[in-house]
Amino acid sequence: MVSIILQITYIVLYIYVLVLIARFLMSYVRQFSRRWQPMRLGAATLELLWTVTDPPLKALGRVIPPLRIGTVAVDLSSLVLLVILIVLMNVVVGPLIVAVS
Repeated sequence: MVSIILQITYIVLYIYVLVLIARFLMSYVRQFSRRWQPMRLGAATLELLWTVTDPPLKALGRVIPPLRIGTVAVDLSSLVLLVILIVLMNVVVGPLIVAVS
């Protein structure tokens, strides 16, 4: 039973990492191609990506101040969230390996 819960937790974390990476890619596309407008399905997908990833990013953004490099401010909350997710995935996979073997 514990193995199933750990597997589901790992899959959910993995999917969230993929969604977060998709958000990073789409934000870069929007930055570098300013005239690009997504169609209906693309707009719905982007809305889903932003809706799922905004709450933790905004919460971390309130706690972690942006890194100032001259006149540019770099938001580190997305990087910190990615590291937290990877650490959580490693924490979950440890007992899962022990349970399987």
